[in-house]
Amino acid sequence: MRVVEAFRAAYGASPQTVWHAPGRVNLIGEHTDYNDGFVLPFAVPWGVTAAVTPRTDKTIRLLSLQGHSDPVTIENHDDSTGWTRYVVGVLAMLGDRVAGADIAIDGTIPPGAGLSSSAALEVSVASALNDLHDLGMTPMEIALLSQKAENGFVGVPSGILDQAASALCQEGHALFLDCRSLGSRNIPLDLASHGMSILIIDTQVHHTHAGGEYAKRRAECESAARKLGVPALRDVTDLAAALELLQGDERKRTQHIVTENHRVEALIGLLRAGAVTEIGALLNASHLSLRDEYEVSSPELDVAVEAAVKGGARGARMTGGGFGGSAIALVSDDRLESVQQSVVAAYAERGFQPPRFLPATPAPGAHRVA
Repeated sequence: MRVVEAFRAAYGASPQTVWHAPGRVNLIGEHTDYNDGFVLPFAVPWGVTAAVTPRTDKTIRLLSLQGHSDPVTIENHDDSTGWTRYVVGVLAMLGDRVAGADIAIDGTIPPGAGLSSSAALEVSVASALNDLHDLGMTPMEIALLSQKAENGFVGVPSGILDQAASALCQEGHALFLDCRSLGSRNIPLDLASHGMSILIIDTQVHHTHAGGEYAKRRAECESAARKLGVPALRDVTDLAAALELLQGDERKRTQHIVTENHRVEALIGLLRAGAVTEIGALLNASHLSLRDEYEVSSPELDVAVEAAVKGGARGARMTGGGFGGSAIALVSDDRLESVQQSVVAAYAERGFQPPRFLPATPAPGAHRVA
């Protein structure tokens, strides 16, 4: 294992433990997380592997196989910069329960695809430290600690979806997560036995205004919930009556959130019935809602979805925050090539940058590898 070899070369000894945590893609349930709603991510085959040995002092030495050849030494948490803050943040949140550590990191998540490499980094390190120090944290507690590191130390206001998926997912399953109660259960998503894959279509487009638009959508949802007298939009039980009380963008945002939660539950019903090949229509409906009601799609995402379906996909939708990033398509293995060709041709016709394709089946969550 090359991360172990790099650890030995850098620190002169073998690591005491090695943990892997995956990235994730969200099958359905978009923008529902900050509305106390439901999400259904699954872990992808790519992730971050952390080789770790504890230290008795407070020094943290970090080596990334994707970075410089020499370790970075951090004596004070506040001295960390860039990617190291995600690792140092985990140790900072653990406080007096741990001292320093020697750490080597190896990542396989394709950069820029929106598959949550930061959560995988946090969860891999937190899992290794939990193991080394016998801290007794559950996978959800590891996810929450990792989220706290990202929110409170790095300063990124992420929800719990990414870290929970990285820590809790099981191979061949999607993770149903209630973002209010944090209750979760793994739902069988046996794509391989049905000859299917989820094709991730990375548009390689990342719009800079997405951050402000994300905040705007969140504010619109919170305002709509106040007008409707509910704690969050997941509590709307009579959609038709709610829509009569709202206007403009708030009306449209509410329409998406309520129907998207229903789509999550409907998709779980199909998976429980073994009807994996039938979930495509819900993916299509989710994309149309995100495009027309939530207005977070982009020309590149729309073309990817339309061309994928035209090329033979069972269904497709944008995934993630929107305005760029990736789409996903449910594709039978014998149609993967034709779907990719259809998207490439549609992009070339419009002069878009060529997309990147990543076929994925649900992978295991965080686990010890050495």
